[in-house]
Amino acid sequence: MADSGSLIAALLSSLLSLDVPPDLGAQVAELYRLQTALLRRRRLREMVERDRRRRQYLRRRRAFLLSSMAGILSLITVTRRPVWVINRSPAQNLWAGAQHFDEEEWKAQFRISRATFDFLLEEVGPAIKRRRTNFRAPIEPDRRLAIALWWFSRSGEYRTIAQMFGVGVATVCIVVRQVTAAILDRMYERYVSLPSGERLDETIRAFKDRCYPQCAGIIGGTHIPISAPRDNPDDYYNQNGWHSVILQAVVDHDARFTDVYAGWPGSTSTASVLSSSDLFLKAEDRPDGYLFPREKSIMSDGVEIPVHLIGDESFPLKPWLMKGYSQHHQLSPEQRRFTYTLSSARSVVDTAFMRLKGRWRCLLKKTDIDVSMMPRVVAACCVLHNMCEQLGDCFLPEWNADANPTVMSLRQPDTEPYEGDTYCTAEVIRDTITYNLLTILQY
Repeated sequence: MADSGSLIAALLSSLLSLDVPPDLGAQVAELYRLQTALLRRRRLREMVERDRRRRQYLRRRRAFLLSSMAGILSLITVTRRPVWVINRSPAQNLWAGAQHFDEEEWKAQFRISRATFDFLLEEVGPAIKRRRTNFRAPIEPDRRLAIALWWFSRSGEYRTIAQMFGVGVATVCIVVRQVTAAILDRMYERYVSLPSGERLDETIRAFKDRCYPQCAGIIGGTHIPISAPRDNPDDYYNQNGWHSVILQAVVDHDARFTDVYAGWPGSTSTASVLSSSDLFLKAEDRPDGYLFPREKSIMSDGVEIPVHLIGDESFPLKPWLMKGYSQHHQLSPEQRRFTYTLSSARSVVDTAFMRLKGRWRCLLKKTDIDVSMMPRVVAACCVLHNMCEQLGDCFLPEWNADANPTVMSLRQPDTEPYEGDTYCTAEVIRDTITYNLLTILQY
């Protein structure tokens, strides 16, 4: 190695005419070797990188060509699969004949007029429409909506509805859930809300015409039958011996729902349901303890009387929630008149529940839908009820739920009076209204 280095150094010295000592030959040779190895590795890396880029380019070009060919083939050919679903003749199902129904028959079948159906389809149609694929044509949005409305209005078995509309059994369950979700997502906030502004003034005037002042709505509750759930079935067993969930609702003078809270087990007390609701939290979290704007309050004998709701004896007495006097005590003539007037105004909530269940009978008998889905079904039915009332789609007398003998066995549980009231501001407000009722009505 030393001789080779000396030889290289001598050769370089002779070529460059430099006087380089021979003992530097080893160092020069080592430098030369390192530079050569560095250049060799650099060229190798460049070759590897060039080869990688070439392979990547070829993969991308192959993928582009394949996707282009697939796109062209999808336009000129249709994939034919073996039988995916049972081919049902259109003549064998209700929906085929429904296109020829007159107005009366249409409303008898779907519980709403054709005009209301078209309006509802326009509202939820984009949400329930499904994309066409090469496998099979999707169920059209109007048939999906008709399936859900049929289930809401009758709550028949999925198998029966599937045969009537020419679809699969599982499809009925899926469609009901999809339409329910679409109604709540697209319509709930517009159709269910506490009155405000001009609507609040209109509501107060309407109840004042019924001889009760400062009222913005009626709060009430009703039990919705369900099949016994798998988890904690005893919690849903109400005092009348059947399983249910509770619907708590606020109703205005037009029998429309302005607040809906559903899903608590049937064994729960009215006061417990109220205390867990958003309505209660909204009122109690306000510094003044009022549910509606304080500027709507009036003064009588130095007492501020706020705009409030009214309920039955099962609810607690609050400044924003009035109720009549207990009949267990000796009442004065003024107290009896107040209680009677309040009870008379409360009748609108019974009307709303009767129409709700009479039109949508899935709330009138036990259904085969999961209990976790029932609160959404109840809320969707309340939205549909409000929509029909707002559009003037009248309720037919033959739909009256109270006249149906098949549901008499599911009689609503009796009201249990709330015993936790104590003398407070709400008591002062109630006494002021009681003894100054005629004067307050003149405001």
